[in-house]
Amino acid sequence: MSAKPGTRAERAQQERALRTRETLVRSAAEVFDEFGFAGASITKIMKRAGLTPGAMYFHFDSKEDLARAVMNSQPDTITPYVTSQGLQRIIDITLVWSRQLQIDPLLRAGVRLTNEQNSFGVEDATPYQEWAGIMQECLEVAREKGELADGVDAHMVADFVVAACTGMQMYSWIASGRKDLPERAVQMWKILLPGIATASGAAGAKVSTRRVATLVR
Repeated sequence: MSAKPGTRAERAQQERALRTRETLVRSAAEVFDEFGFAGASITKIMKRAGLTPGAMYFHFDSKEDLARAVMNSQPDTITPYVTSQGLQRIIDITLVWSRQLQIDPLLRAGVRLTNEQNSFGVEDATPYQEWAGIMQECLEVAREKGELADGVDAHMVADFVVAACTGMQMYSWIASGRKDLPERAVQMWKILLPGIATASGAAGAKVSTRRVATLVR
């Protein structure tokens, strides 16, 4: 059966549109990371992206809409590095996060905008809730694998880890420019694991700054 007329051209157009959107989000993230929302003008973003404002408005209604896209891109900077399951997966997510915040402007901008969103008239808990949902799924798998202690509320622990990481990265940013963030993430799990994991689950968990280097090369 022959392909429908225009199908190849339509696919090429869709691929170009996707690449343009990715360029916009990545360039916006770099500018938001450097200047914050208030200092990140459309002109600066378009200059960084090498595109015209028309390209932005084809994909996004406003700078606020573009900021939301950056905020909601956070998992994309972390989950591709994580192949483990259960308890190790939630640990690895936070370990990769601690390293990516040091090196990836897309994640840094997403975190910055999420924390600063009230300053530009946005109140969107979606980035926090999405992380909590991802972590709760990890903990439910951990329960199935016998890694989670009896009576542990996966939803409550997931919410706690998101809140702890939010505060931890802010503290680390002020204290060391996030240089010590991986060590802080490791310390968090060494404190938390005895209270949420079975003895075998805690014993099998790999938590170290060396693992951070292994996960993010």
